[in-house]
Amino acid sequence: MHFDVATLDGSLCYKLMTSLVVPRPIAWLVTNDGAGGQNAAPFSFFNCFSGDPPVLCIGIGRPADRRKDSLANIERDREFVVNMVPEELAEQMNLTATDFPPQWSELSVAGLETAPSVAVAVPRIAASPAAFECRLREILPVGQGSGNMIVVADVAVIHVRDDAITNLERCHVDGTKLGIVGRMQSPGRYVRLHDTFEMRQATFGQWQAANPQPGEPD
Repeated sequence: MHFDVATLDGSLCYKLMTSLVVPRPIAWLVTNDGAGGQNAAPFSFFNCFSGDPPVLCIGIGRPADRRKDSLANIERDREFVVNMVPEELAEQMNLTATDFPPQWSELSVAGLETAPSVAVAVPRIAASPAAFECRLREILPVGQGSGNMIVVADVAVIHVRDDAITNLERCHVDGTKLGIVGRMQSPGRYVRLHDTFEMRQATFGQWQAANPQPGEPD
C-alpha cells in the first residue's frame, strides 16, 4: 500500500506521519509568558539535529484561531527550556497539553515545581530528569500559509539527574535510569523505554575481517 500525499487531506497526512515516525521524544517546553509567569506545553515533533554545536529543533503547529503561546514567547524572548518527560510526570505533561487561555499557568494547574536555570531566564521543571537550556537560533516557516514553524535552538546548558550519570568525565549517561517516555501514534498513545537492546557499530575493517570476500586473503 502506498499513499500519494498530494491527494490526501493534511489531517490524514498528519495521522500517517505520527503513526509511522515512532517513538518520538517529547519536548516539554517552558517559556516565560511576558507577565512574570511561565507557559508549559509538550511537542513531539522534536529531536536533536547536531551534537557539535548542540542544536535542537522543535516543530510547532498553529491552531486555527491564534499562534501558540510557546511560539509567541520564544519569538519575544529568544530563549526557553526543553524538559524531558519521565513516566512519573506523564499525567502532568498530558495536562499541560490542554488549550488553557494565555493567562493560565499550566505549571500551576499541574502542580509542577520549577528550578532556576543557569544561562537563561526561563526556569526548568525541577522533577524532569534531563533538561536543555536553549537560545533561539532561527524560526523556519514550513510551507505556504500553513502556520507551521520549525524552531532551531542552540543548547547552552544541559541538566541531567545525578544518579543517571555513569562517568562524569566522559559524559556517559545511563538512559534507562531517566525513565523517559515517548510518543506513539496520535491520539494519546505513548511508550516506555523499559526494553532496550545493544548493537555495536562496526568499522569497515572490522566488517571485512568478519566477512572475508571470495579471492581476498584471510
